[in-house]
Amino acid sequence: MKIKKPTLPKVKMNMVVGKRQIVLAALVMGLGCAVYLNWEYTKMDTNIDTAVAETGKNYGDAQFVSSEEEDAYFAEAKLSRTKSRDEAAEALSEMLADAELEADQKAELAMKAAELAQSIEIEGKMENLIQAKGFDECMVYYDTDRVDIVVKTDGLTDDEVMQMRDIAIRETSVPVENISIVEINN
Repeated sequence: MKIKKPTLPKVKMNMVVGKRQIVLAALVMGLGCAVYLNWEYTKMDTNIDTAVAETGKNYGDAQFVSSEEEDAYFAEAKLSRTKSRDEAAEALSEMLADAELEADQKAELAMKAAELAQSIEIEGKMENLIQAKGFDECMVYYDTDRVDIVVKTDGLTDDEVMQMRDIAIRETSVPVENISIVEINN
């Protein structure tokens, strides 16, 4: 008679890690790293107040803003935008790391992270295209239903306004009436 060795019962794990989850985790980590590096390299230790004034020029939605420290405006605006994105990305990462979330909730959070990444990409592309048109400084704020363009210039012509609107329309699905252009005086 043979004596059987006691064996442990086999436990099947309910959590199966698939390719999609691995890719999603890698994308979220990559986004987090990119936001952190951007934040780390754009730090500024100055607190600057900017003066903003509106004139009577009519460029449709274009506005004229005068500022003595226009470079500081762009630095402050980029820093503020980076901080708010960092906070949003960190909150999304923390929520995705929560083990108690259902699969559909995690999918929704992953979709929001992807939308944030796409928004960052679109803003960067639009800023590069506008700067390629000859403008020194430019900031683009993009939301799914609105685009705001802030540009440093001595004065905008109607053609330049139309070029910027054309870029915004090409890169986004925002209607022309929801595109505004704000001019910062050189």
